[in-house]
Amino acid sequence: MKNPFVFDFSNLRGDFFGGLTAGIVALPLALAFGAQTALGPMSGLYGAIAIAIVAAMFGGTNTQVSGPTAPMTVVSSAIIANALVESGAETVAEALPIILATFFLAGLIEMLFGVIKLGRYIKYIPYPVVSGFMSGIGVIIIITQIFPALGYSAANDQELIAMQMPHAEEVILEEIIREEEADGALKGVMDASVIEETSRRFSEVDQQDIEARAVRLASRSAGGTVGTISNLHRPFSTPGGINWLNLFLALATIAIIYGFKRITTIVPSSLVALIIMTIVAYFFMPGQVPVIGEVQEGLPPFYFGFFSEYFGSGMLLRIIEFAFTLAALGAIDSLLTSVVADNITKTKHDPDQELIGQGLGNMAASFIGGLPGAGATMRTVINVQSGGKTKISGMIAGFFLLLVLLGLSGIVRYIPMGVLAGILITVGIGIIDYKGFRHLRSVPKGDAVVMILVLLLTVFVGLLEAVAIGMVLAAVLFMKKTADSVEEGATSSSLSEFSREKPWADEGDLIQRLGDRVFIKHLEGPLFFGFVSSFQTMVQNLPTVEVVIIRLGRVPYIDQSGLYALEDAIMDMHSRGIAVVFTGMNEQVHDMMERINLIPGLVPYEHCFPTFADARRWLGKRLEEGNLATVSDDQRNSKPAIGENIDEM
Repeated sequence: MKNPFVFDFSNLRGDFFGGLTAGIVALPLALAFGAQTALGPMSGLYGAIAIAIVAAMFGGTNTQVSGPTAPMTVVSSAIIANALVESGAETVAEALPIILATFFLAGLIEMLFGVIKLGRYIKYIPYPVVSGFMSGIGVIIIITQIFPALGYSAANDQELIAMQMPHAEEVILEEIIREEEADGALKGVMDASVIEETSRRFSEVDQQDIEARAVRLASRSAGGTVGTISNLHRPFSTPGGINWLNLFLALATIAIIYGFKRITTIVPSSLVALIIMTIVAYFFMPGQVPVIGEVQEGLPPFYFGFFSEYFGSGMLLRIIEFAFTLAALGAIDSLLTSVVADNITKTKHDPDQELIGQGLGNMAASFIGGLPGAGATMRTVINVQSGGKTKISGMIAGFFLLLVLLGLSGIVRYIPMGVLAGILITVGIGIIDYKGFRHLRSVPKGDAVVMILVLLLTVFVGLLEAVAIGMVLAAVLFMKKTADSVEEGATSSSLSEFSREKPWADEGDLIQRLGDRVFIKHLEGPLFFGFVSSFQTMVQNLPTVEVVIIRLGRVPYIDQSGLYALEDAIMDMHSRGIAVVFTGMNEQVHDMMERINLIPGLVPYEHCFPTFADARRWLGKRLEEGNLATVSDDQRNSKPAIGENIDEM
């Protein structure tokens, strides 16, 4: 593990402003993510502080800013709800030990992922799985924030509570029977005296206790994605079910977030919305809309020993199951953000070290009652754009939030819940993969099926199940396509290392004449989700040339991940003034590129050749004329022949 106490102060000014800006962006999101769970808004802030500082110090991505994220919050919320049910706790405070034990163990497992070097394998998760998963998370957030935006609370719905009364009585009776079994009162025989004693104890239960249990059951029945959908009619059919002022705050928050971005992006629009709408609610709607309410001021509380009581108990297996889900999601979420950071900084992260840092950050957050988190894409991008270059920037973001906690936590109590709901709805809208949906009809049917299936499983079944099933299905589809390619006589060997490669037989004289001006890349085998990372590495290491010729004659198949990797790489090369030429595409590859407008949108038809010999003749003429970059509209839209002879390519 690298030394976490070695710091690079060469970019201190940029790191300060990058971290400060990222911290400002993180503040409203942290509170909103906390509010989405039963732990409350401050748990989001506690987690944002601990994870930002610790993950930056020990992680493997210099510009990463970490904290609670939408996917991690959705899973955490489910874990909290399950902990309440599994433990039989009546309040979150009673279930807190098992909740924090799960968060701690998730961090430990994530750290172990890094120690045993599993991070390098995350890149093999195919794009349709990631796309469907993230879109599903966005849908979950939007759906679960409908009731908070409307100001509807199942705990105040008397009709729904009355419907839960029989269930509440059943639950209480079952608890009495379990207690009698534990005390040895029941010895396998339900005689009259035992039944009479059980009835007596049940009759002594206070009616208020039954009503309180019914309130909790009503809240749970209307919670989550399925609960929200099944009870969607209740705010409209229940008198006073909609708090119109609360709805106004939520809609106004959404409008400010999207509208303010058109004015300036210097100040985070979510923070502007949070401040403005909190002021409006405080002065013009006092006591009329639900607010965060009382919060603990000053340093967060410290929790120790929360894990010990579950060792050796029946709950441990359930804790491990939920913790593994959270750890796997955190690893995927963080390393996807690390790839984004690499693309915009032209650097290379250490995936295993990043998992160690993220795991330690989540362990630290559990000790102060904070939500677990991961690398946050928006905060990381803003950090880089504002000047952040080293891990100091991520730590500064965390320390800024700590100063806010110490100095302004008393103000947090006045923030309306409708405002936080509005912020979360925009977050949900923002993480849906619209690019993937736009190309749904264009990409291979298998990719589209995987994406839609993973989305539906994420929303209605479970996150880990969605990823697991999506991975298996994507692997099966890939193996089928590879087998089909082999049957057709195409090669399916793995991709070569990206470098200046040994010339093929028909390239020798061209390399001798134009070697300093032309880079030739041989691609062999299917371009699929495992190809993305290698291609990004090639582009980053590309020498200074005028033209890159990509030989595709031995590529039998390209999937959605391969298409998007090529698209990103070509855009990067264009930004550096490098022209791109394709040779030898088969019909499937050519058709896929046309469907997403990679051809002729990025690579004109004039730069696509059926054979390398055609490209060589064109290249020699254009380089001599010095007008390689000039492409007319007629040339761009004039379709060439498609390569057929693989051996010639």
